[in-house]
Amino acid sequence: MKNDVNIAVLPGDGIGPEVVREALKIIKVIESKLGLTINIDDAPVGGAGYEATGRPLPDASLAMARNADAVLLGAVGGPRWEHIDFSLRPERALLGLRSSLGLYANLRPARIFSALVDASTLKREVVEGLDILVVRELIGGIYFGQPRGVDTLEDGTRRGFNTLVYTEPEIERIARVAFDVAGKRNNSVCSVDKANVLESTNFWREVVTNMHSCYADVTLSHMYVDNCAMQLVRNPKQFDVILTTNMFGDILSDEASMLTGSIGMLPSASLGEKHAMYEPIHGSAPDIAGQELANPLATILSVAMMFKYSLNREQPSAWIEAAVESVLAKGVRTRDIMSRGMKEVGTQAMGDLVAEELEKRRDD
Repeated sequence: MKNDVNIAVLPGDGIGPEVVREALKIIKVIESKLGLTINIDDAPVGGAGYEATGRPLPDASLAMARNADAVLLGAVGGPRWEHIDFSLRPERALLGLRSSLGLYANLRPARIFSALVDASTLKREVVEGLDILVVRELIGGIYFGQPRGVDTLEDGTRRGFNTLVYTEPEIERIARVAFDVAGKRNNSVCSVDKANVLESTNFWREVVTNMHSCYADVTLSHMYVDNCAMQLVRNPKQFDVILTTNMFGDILSDEASMLTGSIGMLPSASLGEKHAMYEPIHGSAPDIAGQELANPLATILSVAMMFKYSLNREQPSAWIEAAVESVLAKGVRTRDIMSRGMKEVGTQAMGDLVAEELEKRRDD
């Protein structure tokens, strides 16, 4: 187990630098606690990358990410760059990182902290105890399929098109991740597709079913994506691990985030064979950037996932989650999870409180 760790930090745009700033406080506490040497380098991506180099994913930023033990990303994008060519928009940096680093498996946990049960818009009995993991295929499907683009037909009609395509090996490897993580949870996988309409996801269902034969201890079910969207609101606790495609996972995980009270609470891990990247699933929220209103907890919890999956240290991951739970239990809230009787704090104050709580666990 390495004691000298290299982390590439890509703050990005909007609230990205603000939430990353708070996550770095947590990393420093863990570094001191475990006696690690954590080397942190930062570089611009997204709109910041475009402003610095004319490209959303500068070569130097990508090289730094490739050489790191883990990557921590803030958020990218904003209306400031909506006028530029599509190929140069900040979001291309995100897709470029995923593709270049081979990050094919995106893990998005939707767990509700007990102190936030009443922050959900759903009834307490529907969400209390909720713990779902969405396993999303990340570098295939309609977001990467070819051909794609906008063209003009012979009659002058313009059309836009994208291609939803998956190969058998792509489906097998993401299914393997879902079955493996389910085996460490509650041994249940629900594979979500649109097999009644889309040939590509009918093929997805076939391959996932074949893969299931290697995992006798895990229960497999299938569900159409529209029904899954409904069931996440109707009875979300029926799910353990949800396995799905790139686009469906993008949508369903955002829906699942609201079960927990706020999208500002959900971390994610994007894993490949050699590389991994950790980021909150919320966007850059440029409308609140610089106002100390952003919730840093999703980014802090992404650091917990980083210690678990990339740095192979389960204990600090558990410490971070416990510190977040403890701060919330004291009635402290950022604006997005604020409720009557609670104490509202800003981005920096929330990060400080979690770091202080984490410090108390130094000798546990």
